[in-house]
Amino acid sequence: MGVPAFFRWLSRKYPSIIVNCVEEKSKECNGVRIPIDTSKPNPNEVEFDNLYLDMNGIIHPCTHPEDKPAPKNEDEMMVAIFEYIDRLFNIVRPRRVLYMAIDGVAPRAKMNQQRSRRFRASKEAVELADEKQRMREDIFQRGGYLPPEEIKERFDSNCITPGTEFMDNLAKCLRYYIADRLTNDPGWRNITVFLSDASVPGEGEHKIMDFIRRQRAQPNHDPNTHHCLCGADADLIMLGLATHEPNFTIIREEFKPNKPRPCALCGQIGHELKDCQGVAREKRGEHDEFADTIPTSEQEFIFLRLSVLREYLERELTMASLPFPFNFERSVDDWVFMCFFVGNDFLPHLPSLEIREGAIDRLVSIYKDVVHKTGGYLTENGFVNLERVELIMQAVGVAEDNIFKKRKDDEENFKKRMKEKKKRLKGPAFLLGGQFAPQALGGRDRPIPVQNARHTAFDMRMEGNRPSDGMDNRGLKRKAEDSDSEPEPEDNVRLWEDGWKQRYYKNKFDVDETDEEFRKKVVKSYVEGLCWVLRYYYQGCASWKWYFPFHYAPFASDFKDIKDMFKDFEKGTMPFKPLEQLMGVFPAASGNFLPTTWRALMTDPDSSIIDFYPDDFAIDLNGKKYAWQGVALLPFVDERRLRAALTKVYPDLTTEEGRRNSLGSDVVFVGKSHPLCDFIIELYRSESCEGTEIPPELCHGIQGTLNLDEEPILPDKIKFKDPQFEERHVFKAVVLPGAKMPNKVLKPGDWHRSNSGPWKPQLGFNPNRQQVHLDQSAFRTGQHNQPRIGQHVGGQYSNAPPPSVYHQGNYRPPLRKDPPPFQREYHILPFRRVTI
Repeated sequence: MGVPAFFRWLSRKYPSIIVNCVEEKSKECNGVRIPIDTSKPNPNEVEFDNLYLDMNGIIHPCTHPEDKPAPKNEDEMMVAIFEYIDRLFNIVRPRRVLYMAIDGVAPRAKMNQQRSRRFRASKEAVELADEKQRMREDIFQRGGYLPPEEIKERFDSNCITPGTEFMDNLAKCLRYYIADRLTNDPGWRNITVFLSDASVPGEGEHKIMDFIRRQRAQPNHDPNTHHCLCGADADLIMLGLATHEPNFTIIREEFKPNKPRPCALCGQIGHELKDCQGVAREKRGEHDEFADTIPTSEQEFIFLRLSVLREYLERELTMASLPFPFNFERSVDDWVFMCFFVGNDFLPHLPSLEIREGAIDRLVSIYKDVVHKTGGYLTENGFVNLERVELIMQAVGVAEDNIFKKRKDDEENFKKRMKEKKKRLKGPAFLLGGQFAPQALGGRDRPIPVQNARHTAFDMRMEGNRPSDGMDNRGLKRKAEDSDSEPEPEDNVRLWEDGWKQRYYKNKFDVDETDEEFRKKVVKSYVEGLCWVLRYYYQGCASWKWYFPFHYAPFASDFKDIKDMFKDFEKGTMPFKPLEQLMGVFPAASGNFLPTTWRALMTDPDSSIIDFYPDDFAIDLNGKKYAWQGVALLPFVDERRLRAALTKVYPDLTTEEGRRNSLGSDVVFVGKSHPLCDFIIELYRSESCEGTEIPPELCHGIQGTLNLDEEPILPDKIKFKDPQFEERHVFKAVVLPGAKMPNKVLKPGDWHRSNSGPWKPQLGFNPNRQQVHLDQSAFRTGQHNQPRIGQHVGGQYSNAPPPSVYHQGNYRPPLRKDPPPFQREYHILPFRRVTI
């Protein structure tokens, strides 16, 4: 979801949802690496049934990592992907299902964001190349040194898009990888592996959710299945909550800020491109054998427990004195819906709602009032009650003016604090001398006493009165590069001043605020978007062709009379084909991934769709500081014009290109020891042309349709299709009958007075984990390294009495040498928590 700060906010507000992963490391014996036996119990003291991989979150860091050298070729990229999957499998160790989902063709609502990202990436690559060339020439003119420029083909990350040769090769490599692991790894022996590659329409995480949703609707589904989903996107948290499965965990990389990155010009660590001075690299190792290595630490993983998040939400959302029975599951769905207002991948966030400003807490507070007034919830099974949503929007709209003014005040205060911090970091313009001079702790040197305290105090006052803030010692203004201030982006809207709504619509939409019809049009599209997004999360894609046709959102106060603004979406819409999507999201610079005649449509001045591919475009910072936070003002692709232009070049496709342009299906793999294997072999022997239902008793209750694959890879692989439902079918957003809710972590439900002692939070997944106690040797070690109680610590100030000022007020010096126990100072030894 498009909220970069969401996970940070969530983990700080609800800290107990995070658990560090315990990862077993492989060992080496006599120079031979011993593989990890993943068939053994999980070291995290929990057993997962199903592991789902949102593969795009694995593909990107493995093909173009930010904190280590990039793979040299495509083969190394594939190996890096396999090793990453192996590591995740070792941590999670699923016992039933492994589902790998790669992003396929996305709905139009998502394609607009993909288009913006890919055009930005292309533009940034050109700007980076120009900047590197300029810096290189400047450094050479100053006599600096730079290593010879490597002539190698740049990896264009835009190739990680359905329809490219790279994605086709990745799908083939993953098939062989799965076949190898099913044959040789004992931990894989009895699991069912599903691969949904880029030829299958839909985003990876939503293909996973569709699989879970359809299996939940089957009579043989185990309601106590423990799911684990891998991915770093914030929307995975919402999607996990939307399943209403009681046992749902997300695994993701632990975020570590300020990781070292090599300079794009000289390749050294410790500075950025703009600060490169062209200094020769120091030799690393006796024979410079570590020249190409970057000091990095292995990325750790964390678990995010949605069952604990549900406990937090139950505390926060439970409401008393309601005119109707409280339903926690419905309130969770409403909380998910309200989070859409602060950002998602399909709609721009409302101008007055920023997650860093407590927008979600504000919405929850308003929501509780609205539910009391309206007598019902905002959503049900993915469908929105717009009349109740309008009440929330109007309540936010009343506070919009104050929100904008407070935002401006907070920004000004932040700038002031940063300016003062910079001054402190620069240090004083003079150093105190004599006994006032800084001294190293524990030093043996005695400070030189001040000879004339009156003169010293006078000098200190004079130094403190010297001009600053842009003025030098002579009272002249400093040069621009010496100033603490940074140029601010121009803001013509000025939301903190009266008339902000008129300026907003004039600057962003080029219309007058008095144009009521246009404002209603924007609001109507946004209302449709809210309904589309919620339906997408709970029921699947309601329309493949719908998208929000504006770059900016309306204000909350504009949501008036929205009850009848939306009825339903167009039925029977179909997704783009892979090459068609490439034409919709690629800039001309990435046209090399397309057939020659298709590529010409991006560059030929006489092309009927040449306006879809601007060489340059504006980025509106929209009140933000950095370009990546701004809005890329790209023209929206007209689907009818695009399809009309492509009809002329479709006959030019080769057989291979035609195959990559077709839509595929999921593939299922099983090992030879799997109960389903013999059933699949019989299907191949019978050469059945019709779909065959999976016997649920052979596959942990999983149901679906099997079809023969034209190119099977041993162990047996076969096409899989999820269970099908009528178009009007509604998947219920409820906890299934028979589901056992996990034990409470925040507050035990079975706590009685007979249980003596204070309550302690649960660490990890095991509620019965034994606590570690220090033995006598540990205490002896601590006493050896720490001073005993009452023991005086040496140093030049150890026997100095406190200043006389401390004898005033509430301070009283101790009257006895050994104070009573309740007055003693105790030294707490730091220790590392150990799991037994």
